[in-house]
Amino acid sequence: MSPTPAILALDQGTTGTTALVISSDGRILGRGYSEFTQYFPKPGWVEHDADEIRDVTIRVAREALEAARNRERHRVQGIGITNQRETIVLWDRETGRPVHRAIVWQDRRTAGICRELKEAGHEAEVRRRTGLFLDPYFSATKLTWIFRENPELERRARDGELACGTIDSWLIHCLTGGEAHLTDPTNASRTLLYDLESGTWSSEMSSLFGVPAAILPEIRSSSDDFGVAQGDFLGVEAPIAGVAGDQQAALFGQGCWSPGLAKNTYGTGAFLLLHTGDEAVPSEHGLLTTVACDERGGRAFALEGSIFIAGAAIQWLRDSLGILSTAADSEELARSLEDNDGVYFVPAFVGLGAPYWDPEVRGAIFGLSRGTRDAHLVRAALEAMAYGTVGVLRAQEADSGVTARELRVDGGASANDWLMQFQSDILGLPVRRPAQVETTALGAAGLAGLKVGLWESARDFLESQGEPRTFSPRMSGERRARLRAGWERAVEAAQSFSAIADD
Repeated sequence: MSPTPAILALDQGTTGTTALVISSDGRILGRGYSEFTQYFPKPGWVEHDADEIRDVTIRVAREALEAARNRERHRVQGIGITNQRETIVLWDRETGRPVHRAIVWQDRRTAGICRELKEAGHEAEVRRRTGLFLDPYFSATKLTWIFRENPELERRARDGELACGTIDSWLIHCLTGGEAHLTDPTNASRTLLYDLESGTWSSEMSSLFGVPAAILPEIRSSSDDFGVAQGDFLGVEAPIAGVAGDQQAALFGQGCWSPGLAKNTYGTGAFLLLHTGDEAVPSEHGLLTTVACDERGGRAFALEGSIFIAGAAIQWLRDSLGILSTAADSEELARSLEDNDGVYFVPAFVGLGAPYWDPEVRGAIFGLSRGTRDAHLVRAALEAMAYGTVGVLRAQEADSGVTARELRVDGGASANDWLMQFQSDILGLPVRRPAQVETTALGAAGLAGLKVGLWESARDFLESQGEPRTFSPRMSGERRARLRAGWERAVEAAQSFSAIADD
């Protein structure tokens, strides 16, 4: 019997890296996963060790490949990479070693730089060219900060001695032995340096942020040739044939290839994307206009709302407060309550994303009483994910003129049945969860598989995933309105407190 054709999907996330070996019939033949170190040098700062990310990615890839070999004969025809997007790495071209810790998308150290640029009147032009806000979330101001703090690195960058990129570019560089310095449009569109209209790096934005164009990677289509991963690293030599930022990969993996289809990924943060086709729709409701993929992995567009803290709030309850032994325990605790008893948790640990875009606000818990216990905090953290999703989807509908008929969901927290039912209830819409919730990795596999011919069409790829499960709303409209109003009051109170504290 001939070996089963397969794709190795590398999903490099914010707190861990997953590797999946996925067969042409959609089965997961092998899996590897590992968390890696999070660094918090100062309040609001978040960093990663890029070398550790490389080493962890290679290790879990080898684990997945070994597990797949033990299961059945297979042949890896290509590699797909998906990644945390706005996190930036700067490295030495000659040695291939990072010259600074990676600054993570959650990091808020550049809030002052963003304020400075806004006060100088640059935000309208930034918004027009890139579809993004002047916010610490995105990559460019992180480089601005590095070069201001380290003039020698700025000199070396201008002299062509350094290279930079989001995590996809870093992994491509590592896996190809330094042969390729590449990215795709979905990742490029998250940097504040990419022109949505031309589909190229913007010289105006490079100049504004002080980022030399020479250090940026070449941009290729999301389903394309990104070089060959060397066998010395992974144990197999195969072409890297699909690359997309994690949320756009999940959008593709969910089959959202045409206007009006939306998905939400519940990971460290929650990210809701609405596909708008070949039209870049400007937002008037605090959303981002970003690049997505069409049915063949070509360039399309989406509206995105980013909720900075979602699953990370559960992780905080587990690791910092010790309320949970495992994240999975959150479902049982939430079910133990009939109601939230007026407890609301605004997990703005790194500011608020869409549709508020308030980088200064901090987390807060409201409605505590003597009867409040650990289950209330856990339930409030889960509910916060759902409330945030409501606000983003309503803003997307207003910008696009499209009324959503359902929400497709994925990511780790989407495995929580209680949360998915509450999400359906509070939205008043069906919630559709795929048979395999790791659609971020699946999307990367799909993009690579289309390039190397593993699937003839995106439809064939989608059909290989199995039957989804749908959650339908059960909550009364009156209760839905009451709960939503409570959430909005909590957000307003958190913003007011932060404003007072800043004074």
